[in-house]
Amino acid sequence: MTINSSHFSNFILAAYFDSGLLKYLFFLIVMSLYVLMLMSNVFLIKVICGNRSLHEPMYIFLCSLFVNELYGSTAVFPFLLVHILRDVHTVPTSLCFLQIFCGHSYALMEVLTLTVMSYDRYLAICHPLQYHTRMTRNRIATLIAVPWFYSFLICFVMISLSSSLHLCGNIIDKVLCDNYPIIKLACSDTTVLNIYGLIITFTSVLLPVMLILYSYMRILKVCFSGSKQTRHKAVSTCTPHLASLLNFTLGASFEVIQSRFNMSRVPNMLRIFLSLYFLTCQPLFNPLMYGLNISKIRTLCKQLLFTKM
Repeated sequence: MTINSSHFSNFILAAYFDSGLLKYLFFLIVMSLYVLMLMSNVFLIKVICGNRSLHEPMYIFLCSLFVNELYGSTAVFPFLLVHILRDVHTVPTSLCFLQIFCGHSYALMEVLTLTVMSYDRYLAICHPLQYHTRMTRNRIATLIAVPWFYSFLICFVMISLSSSLHLCGNIIDKVLCDNYPIIKLACSDTTVLNIYGLIITFTSVLLPVMLILYSYMRILKVCFSGSKQTRHKAVSTCTPHLASLLNFTLGASFEVIQSRFNMSRVPNMLRIFLSLYFLTCQPLFNPLMYGLNISKIRTLCKQLLFTKM
C-alpha cells in the first residue's frame, strides 16, 4: 500500500532522546552558540559595509559568505532550541520541506561562494595588473547573484520532486529534516530524483571542486616562481579561505557518510554532533577565521571595538 506524503501531517524526528534535566544545559549551549554566531557575522558584515576601504571584491564576497552563514544557521538553531525542550519531536511536513530547502540551498551557496572566492584570489595573485579591469562592478554583482539564484532554483526543483513522492512512513532518524532520509521512505520510483541528484553532484560539487583545484594550482605555481611579497599576499589571503573550505568539506563528508551508511553502532551523541557539524560549526568558524587572519579586517575590528569602549 502506498501513501502520498501529503497524507502525512507531520514527520517524526527519531534521533532525539530523553536527556532529563540535561536538556536545559544543551539549550543554553546551543543558545550561546547561536548568539555568538549572530553577533560575529553581523559585526563583520557591518565592518565591511561601513568602511569604504573594504569595498573591494574580496571583502564583498566575504560579506555574501557571512550573509549565507546567517541564512543557514537561522534555519537550524531556532528549530533545535525548540526541539531540545520539547518532549514530542514531530514536524509539520511543510515546515520539514522548508528546512530541507534552506539547509540544502545554504550548502550549495557555501560551495559556490567559496568557488567564487578562489577565482577572485586566482585573478588577484596570478593576474594582478588585469584584476580591476576583469573584476568590474557588473561582474562582482553577477558572481554574487548567480550563486544565490542557482541555489534556490536547484533546491526548489529538488523539493518539488521529493514532496511528490509516495511514502510508506514518516519517521526520520535525525534531529533535523533531510532530503535523503525522506527518499529512503519512498514506496514509489525514485529514478528521476536519483538522476537529478547525480546532475546536481556534478554541476554543484565536482565542477566547483575542479575550479578550486585549478585556481590553487595556478596560485601555487605563481608563489613558487614569484617574489616574497607575492608569497606573503597569497598566504595571508588564501589561508582563511582554504581553512574554511577544508572545514566545510569535513562537515559535509560527515553528513554524507551518516546518510549513506549504517551508523547504528556509533554513539547517538556523536551521530548528532556529526550531522550538525557543517550547519553549526561553519557559521562560527568563518567569522573567527577571517576576522583573525585578514589583517585589514582585524585592524578595523579593533578600531571599532576600542572606539565603542
